[in-house]
Amino acid sequence: MLKRKAWDVLTTWKNSRNRKALMLTGARQIGKTTLVREFAKNHYRHFAELNFLTDEHAAGIFAGSLDAETIIANLTAYLRTRLEPGSTLILLDEIQECPRARTAIKFLVEDGRFDYIETGSLLGVRVNDVPSYPVGFEEHHRMFPMDFEEFCWANGVQSDTIDMLREHFTDRIPVNDAVHATMNRLFNVYMVVGGLPEIVQRYVDTHDIAQVSDLQHDILDLYRLDIAKYAETSDRTKIRAIFDAIPSQLDDHNRRFVLASINRNARQNRYANSFLWLSDAGVALPCYNVQSPVAPLAANEKRSLLKLFMGDTGLLCSAAMGNAQFALLQGDLEVNLGSITENIVAQELTAQGFTPHYFDSKRYGEVDFVVQSGSRIIPVEVKSGNDWTRHKALDNMLRVEVWNLGQAYVLCKGNIAQNGPVTYLPLYMAMFLRPERLPEAMPFTVDLSALHASPPTGAGQNASERM
Repeated sequence: MLKRKAWDVLTTWKNSRNRKALMLTGARQIGKTTLVREFAKNHYRHFAELNFLTDEHAAGIFAGSLDAETIIANLTAYLRTRLEPGSTLILLDEIQECPRARTAIKFLVEDGRFDYIETGSLLGVRVNDVPSYPVGFEEHHRMFPMDFEEFCWANGVQSDTIDMLREHFTDRIPVNDAVHATMNRLFNVYMVVGGLPEIVQRYVDTHDIAQVSDLQHDILDLYRLDIAKYAETSDRTKIRAIFDAIPSQLDDHNRRFVLASINRNARQNRYANSFLWLSDAGVALPCYNVQSPVAPLAANEKRSLLKLFMGDTGLLCSAAMGNAQFALLQGDLEVNLGSITENIVAQELTAQGFTPHYFDSKRYGEVDFVVQSGSRIIPVEVKSGNDWTRHKALDNMLRVEVWNLGQAYVLCKGNIAQNGPVTYLPLYMAMFLRPERLPEAMPFTVDLSALHASPPTGAGQNASERM
């Protein structure tokens, strides 16, 4: 099985003392079920799986009373497999297809005999179907397509090499030219192949881009079928039109999604739910404009202005480039790589925990991304060509003292370099950009001793006594 970072999430969850149900969400085909099966094989003596999408009778287990005794009795009878308390993991796969199972999680966790993992590919688009949410009984983790570091592992890049590159990133020391050239070529492959595990595995096994492309077209068709099946009837046409327009919209000079291009009379408020549907389904990544690059970025969003990226850049290549993948793999600069490169950075930043925004102002110009790390705002410019030292809009932003930005990144084909507040990084080092994390513990005590001291003379007298 391909190595995934989410394995550590599952390990930490299993080792926690007050274990809840673990909910894994994310788009179709990103490897949730495969990961859980392999984890169960390594950590549990017994494993049971219900797939509510492929097994139309599985929902019947939750059709009656939702108390733990009834459900477990139904599970045992239906699965005809041993469920041993303390050593059994139960996977409730594609749980959005059985809303009552989601409600039952509260009672199953309280019962405590077994561990539960839920997976949901389209959970966000079916939120209204659940009768009662198991608040306080679920731990959530969203999975994404494989990031570049995981792609490197799959292709045999050793951990020592990744650690060496991380040290160069931290110390801002240029990478050996031969290593740098190799990593650039591997990153080009990553842009074409993407991060969907089945497709990555096919590439690793065959190195045949034609087979990769065929699989990508199949998954694009699957996403379109999901729109037809799960979207509200009134929204299906709009969602499909937006999804199909992503490649051409990104190919536009400023990448901004223009609704008038798909419907001359379209209004943003009427299409808001369609953008949200694609985001909740995990197949698209909205990137909203901010009025000013100050924290918190979410409070400065202009929801009417957005870029819409594909959730997996390999799928974008397949949908947008025809046979141009081979040119990209050869480093052919005649191919317009701007939209593809920007998409891969959006995908990578999201996988690392950022919520990407962008900044566009008539006064200062446009910067591809701004991200928030703790209370700091960091501009990120993406350059696919050879002119990566030219970035007028970024320079304009850094000169605004009130924004106090102080630091910026330019991701490009070049090696590591530093020029004042601007750090030039190879595109493949986007995998090392991480938001600042909260510490595991933040003890803070207020000194209350003054409240227990004797009150000053007269402090305890009431108003009438003081008159």
